[in-house]
Parts: sequence; C-alpha cells; structure tokens
Amino acid sequence: MAGRALPDAPFPPYLPRRARRLLAAAYVLLAGGVVADVVSGPGTTVSPVLAAVPVLAGATTRAARVPLLAGLLATAAVVLLALTNSGVAVSVHVTALIAVLAATLASAANVVLVAARERELVQVRTVSEAAQRALLRPPPERSGRVRIAVRYAAAAAEARIGGDLYDVVQLPDGLRIMLGDVQGSGLGVVETAADVLGVFREAARTEPELPVLAGRLDAALARRPRPGGGRFVTAVLAGVPAGPGPVELVNCGHPHPMLLRAGRVRELEPPEHAPPLSLLGLVGGRYAAAGFEPLPGDLLLLYTDGVSEARDAADRFFPLAERLAALAGRDPGDVLDELLAEVRAYADGGLDDDAAMLALHWER
Repeated sequence: MAGRALPDAPFPPYLPRRARRLLAAAYVLLAGGVVADVVSGPGTTVSPVLAAVPVLAGATTRAARVPLLAGLLATAAVVLLALTNSGVAVSVHVTALIAVLAATLASAANVVLVAARERELVQVRTVSEAAQRALLRPPPERSGRVRIAVRYAAAAAEARIGGDLYDVVQLPDGLRIMLGDVQGSGLGVVETAADVLGVFREAARTEPELPVLAGRLDAALARRPRPGGGRFVTAVLAGVPAGPGPVELVNCGHPHPMLLRAGRVRELEPPEHAPPLSLLGLVGGRYAAAGFEPLPGDLLLLYTDGVSEARDAADRFFPLAERLAALAGRDPGDVLDELLAEVRAYADGGLDDDAAMLALHWER
C-alpha cells in the first residue's frame, strides 16, 4: 500500500459515487452559468463564480498541478468574459480575477496538505500493521480435526490494533486459546494487551490446568504498574485436546462463548461467574473451568463485546446468536467474514469498539 500511487484523474476510483454525482452537478451548474453569461449580453456577468473551478478540480486529485491548471483555464475564461461583457464595471472583472487566483492558490495548497497527511497515514498504518503482526500472531488454520479462523477490526479507522487480543498456542496435547478485551482506550491499552499476551504465551506451555493459568494472568496483571489508573481484562481461555475429549473453558468476566450445533446456538455459561483479570484479589472468588464434548460439525465462537454490543440507529444490540444460527454449515472463515460485515452494516455510524472473533470448527 505504501508504494501505490494515489490517482489524480477526474472522478478517481477512491471518490464515493455520491461525491462524484455532486461534483458533476456542480460542473454542470458552472457550465450553465457561463452559457447564460454569453447569451445574456454585455451588461451582465457571472464570472466571479469561476472561482469555484479550481476548488472543484482540487477535490478530485492529489496533485497540485490539477487545480493550478484549472485556475489557469478559469482565469482565461474570466478575461474572455470581460472582453465580451464590455458594459460591466471593470471592478467586477478585477474582483472575479482576484477571486479565481486566490481560490487557485488555496486549492493547490489544500491538495498538497491533504496528500502529505495521507502519506503520513499510510506510514502510520504500515507501522501499525507490523505491530499487529508482532502482537496478534495469526493462528494455525488447522489443528487435527479442528479448523481455526480469526477476524479483528479496530474501531478507529486509522488503527490496525487496539484493546482486543487473542492468541492460539499449539501444544503436543492440544491447543491453548485466549481471546480478551482490555478495559479503556489509548496506547496504554495496547501495552496492557502486549503484557497479557506475553504472560499467556509463556504460562500456556507450563501450566497444565486452565484455571491456574487464568490465576497467573490475573496475578501478573494485578502487579503491573498502572499510572493512568486501574485496567482490567475480560477474557475467555479455552483448552482444546488434540484427540477425543472435552473442551475446557474458563470465563474471566467475558461475554459467554456461543456453540453452534445442528443449526442451533446456545451460550456456554460458566459454572460460577468470576471477575475480569486483575480483579480477583479485590472481589474474591476463583476461576473455574466448564466444558463440553465437541461433536463433528460444531462451531465454537469466541468474541468481544464490540460484536455483541454493536447498536443500530434504534439503540438495539446486534442479534449475534440469531445471525450465527443462520450461518450454520459454512466455513469458519466465511462465517466470521459474514458476521463482521453484518456488524459493520448494523452499526451504521461505524464501530464504537474494537471487534474480535475467533471460531473453532470440528470437521465431520
């Protein structure tokens, strides 16, 4: 993306269709004004409106030469109209000429500024993509009879990473999986996510019991310095055996995973509710494991509240269970792509929170 040239042709592909129509209508109005000026006789003129020409040209390009050339043409048109409309005061023609020149220079300067900001944004996105690859590593697509898919969408249009996190650690006896959501926003959230993932990747290989692993994550996060105020992490941990056997789940204050089986969806509630990571010492309790025996064709969905709490214009939550049930029998990657597209369409104003989903599908 960093090396791709930005188009500068009229009505380039990156311009939305609605914007193209509006700009085309503006050009038609200008052309109509010039024609009216020519046929109305030497006593009137509309030449000051030609100042809009370089402004319109600048809206369709990232090259400063385009509004400069448009301004040159508009200046020539003002001069021709001045010669044609001899009955109009000279001050009107001078005013039109000044307006065109000023609009030309301002439009060219704006194009330069926008192009520079877009180049900076491309660089920022390139860096964030590299950070995402280091922080959120792509999981294996398959482990035995289990297929794995992950999708992540940051709420900020400029961002590639945020407060949602996930990881899949492949061990000889199966998989250790975590999907979580860091409370808060800003760079501190990314730092916390990096710390949690680092502890998980180490402890997942040494702790044989999932509740103990959750306890280690909680203790590590509770000890972490938090100069900007306390942070906690909601998370779901999953242990998936390499062979036959139940899947273990530990829920640390996170939205309940969903199991799609034979076209029906049910939430997998924990045996007892436990607090998010870093809060166990404050509220007490313990982390406990629950499980289910996977069947061929099952799909397990882990997700963050950016998915389940997306709202439409009427302030209604996204019907995740209903939409998941409608996608039964499809590839897990296709399921997540469809869900993410529907969440974005449902939240018409854009995502208010990061959205992460991880799906496990047991092949028949």
